[in-house]
Amino acid sequence: MPLLNNLPKTSNVISVDELTFYLKDLIEKDPILRNVAVKGEIIEIKRHNSGHVYFSIGSKQSRLSCVMFKSNANYIPLWPQAGDEVIVQGYIGLYPPQGAYQLYARNILPLGKGAQTRAKEELKKRLEKEGLFDPRVKRKLPPYPNKVGVVTSQTGAAVKDVIKVAKKRFPQCRIYVFPTLVQGIEAPQDIVRAMQLAATKELDILLLVRGGGSRDDLTPFDDERVVRSIRACPFPVVTGVGHEIDWTLSDLAADMRAPTPSAAAENVFPDRIELYKQIRHMKARLLSLVLHKCQQVSNLCERQLARLQNILKNLYLHPAGIEIARLTQNLSMNMNKIISSLKERLTHSAASLDALSPLKCLSRGWITCLSKDGETVVSLSQVAVGDEVSLCMIDGRANAEITSIHFKEE
Repeated sequence: MPLLNNLPKTSNVISVDELTFYLKDLIEKDPILRNVAVKGEIIEIKRHNSGHVYFSIGSKQSRLSCVMFKSNANYIPLWPQAGDEVIVQGYIGLYPPQGAYQLYARNILPLGKGAQTRAKEELKKRLEKEGLFDPRVKRKLPPYPNKVGVVTSQTGAAVKDVIKVAKKRFPQCRIYVFPTLVQGIEAPQDIVRAMQLAATKELDILLLVRGGGSRDDLTPFDDERVVRSIRACPFPVVTGVGHEIDWTLSDLAADMRAPTPSAAAENVFPDRIELYKQIRHMKARLLSLVLHKCQQVSNLCERQLARLQNILKNLYLHPAGIEIARLTQNLSMNMNKIISSLKERLTHSAASLDALSPLKCLSRGWITCLSKDGETVVSLSQVAVGDEVSLCMIDGRANAEITSIHFKEE
């Protein structure tokens, strides 16, 4: 065995821990190894009671140990099986107790169609049981949105299509774009981030759209995190991921699904030309209804007036007319009685006056003598011989002259 003194002078003696943690720092601080996506075939997989998942992937000449902690494993459906070809996204780290490096997985994407289909179906069944796809939880879109958010690629054609349709159909609406990745292994997490940011704004509707592509490009929209973020959004979500036939789980969770971004925008933004037509039609209909209502009210007023007149006539005027006729008759009878009584009194008074009338005396031969001045002569002392007097008789007057005066002897 070589002696310690025989070691090269340049060699540094370090402990296993020092070497292990030195290598650990080198690996974990490497920017490339902090975020890698490794393609391989699952060799073995085991889900621990703690919720962590331990598995290995390999290719022709190498093998890589992987671990996915419970916080990330909860978003992976129970589809991974030995033999499935997958892409594992995460970071490379060194596990000191075993002195081995491993891949700490954040996400797993299936590559084979069978595995993809199986993963989607298993996740779909689980989310259906939770009620995330229930039509009863779908929210109605506001007919006239003022603020609309768009979650999509900032450089893709989808955002241009949405803006183009919005300007043509409903230009007064304000559009807010929330950029995100729409494909690749990091897309689901980025979509969730963009939707969470949009949820903090006061929007009426949120569009989740992307342009056309292959079916594999739609994988991020089948991610459980994206599906749950759609249902967690505080306002309605409309999806348009660019495929006529393929439905993603995001489409099932959305409040409305459209085959393309343009179709999604047409469902969200009302057509202003049609709105103008509707307004004109509503105006004409409203005017017609108002005129019809006015005519109805006028007819009703006429009927009520006639009814009121009949009520007044029957309840007040007719009885009052009868009472007035009765009172008039009584008044007439009373007036006739009064007039008769007055006539009798007048006749009696006339007879009395006639009896006391000087003319009555004259009719019996009496004569009234008047002086020249028109004064009644009642005594001889009022006249003298030669005075002219008037003698008033029953049928006229005669002028005479006093020729002599004879006083009555006592």
